[in-house]
Amino acid sequence: MNVVAAAKTPAELPLDAESVRRDFPILARSINGKPLVYLDSAASAQQPLPVMRAVERYETHSHANVHRGVHTLSQEATDAFEGARDRVRRFVNAASVREIVFVRGTTEAINLVAQSYVRPRFGAGDEILITALEHHANIVPWQLVCEQTGCTLKVAPIDRKGELLFDAFTGLLSPRTRLVAIAHVSNALGTVLPVRRMIAAAHEHGARVLVDGAQAVPHSRVDVRALDADFYAFSSHKLYGPTGIGVLYGREELLAAMPPWQGGGDMIRTVTFAKSTYNDLPWKFEAGTPHISGAVGLGAAIDYVEALGLDAIAAHEQRLLRLATAQLTAIRGVQIVGTAAHKAAVVSFTMAGVHPHDIGTILDHEGIAIRTGHHCAMPVMDFFGVPATARASFGCYSTAEDVTRLIGAVERVREVFA
Repeated sequence: MNVVAAAKTPAELPLDAESVRRDFPILARSINGKPLVYLDSAASAQQPLPVMRAVERYETHSHANVHRGVHTLSQEATDAFEGARDRVRRFVNAASVREIVFVRGTTEAINLVAQSYVRPRFGAGDEILITALEHHANIVPWQLVCEQTGCTLKVAPIDRKGELLFDAFTGLLSPRTRLVAIAHVSNALGTVLPVRRMIAAAHEHGARVLVDGAQAVPHSRVDVRALDADFYAFSSHKLYGPTGIGVLYGREELLAAMPPWQGGGDMIRTVTFAKSTYNDLPWKFEAGTPHISGAVGLGAAIDYVEALGLDAIAAHEQRLLRLATAQLTAIRGVQIVGTAAHKAAVVSFTMAGVHPHDIGTILDHEGIAIRTGHHCAMPVMDFFGVPATARASFGCYSTAEDVTRLIGAVERVREVFA
């Protein structure tokens, strides 16, 4: 065996979280007199300085409306906006920028597919298949479109670990299945679903597949062509970027055949009182003035995580997940909810006799920010028989010291309610 290792690139080296933290000014804050420990990245990740500076440069030097202006600022804004689109295309390995639609976030992307792809095509007898792990944003749009069209919503079950029952999933696939809509990663439990296998199984039955990738893109490399996804949606603010901007990837031939969802502004080519014609892809789905600075910030966020190295980020977060899981499990009365073998950096837990909101309140007094509640996944909570969980989620800036502070504060909760 050759013991001489090749020189590692910066992206392959272990993540230096202490160095990374210096890029996030908010982490220097104190909350209730204690240094902030931010463990709510699954809800919204913090933004690093390079993202904020990219947005500031755009706002202070190039802000104007895009696409139709002939003046310099408009052309610069258009270049920045469309440059961000191409940055996203490369990030997910889409074949063309025509497959990258800017939306407000994952929720809007899913609703776009529901109303523009499903509603005109589906009817009574057709089925949409989701899983029991889904976020409300990947449940409610399908319920709405089922009411509108008469099609039926099916749900693939999970087990007590929070893992998909794959055989049950495939057993629900049939010629009636027209669309499968699945999370890549569960926001409530951190479960990583076997999406490549699920997509392949769905395609064998002729179904199209939408993947909710909101919780996946911050933690792993996503290649939409390797996955063979038909649609893939994600949000900027989970990926260290601005809020209010997200992405729908769709196969070009599918998007081209879909009618516009919203009307006005940049999605038109010609308008008369008798008839309107619509713009080319992807602008056909981008009515009105877009979130230009948000797209610029998203492009900068992608640059940032790729410079750190997504593999390095994932390895770092997995170390923290293992550490937190082991230490929380050792605390009397604490129960981990969601123990899948393959998880992203999320740990949900309950404590006997203590409501999760009380856990969150006491932790906040200790300067620790976690998420408590149903996490917009009420069916998951119902399945486990709990009203809510406390959820700690990690990012590239999280440290072992953050875990130590978390564990100490949870011990404090136990003492208060003993």
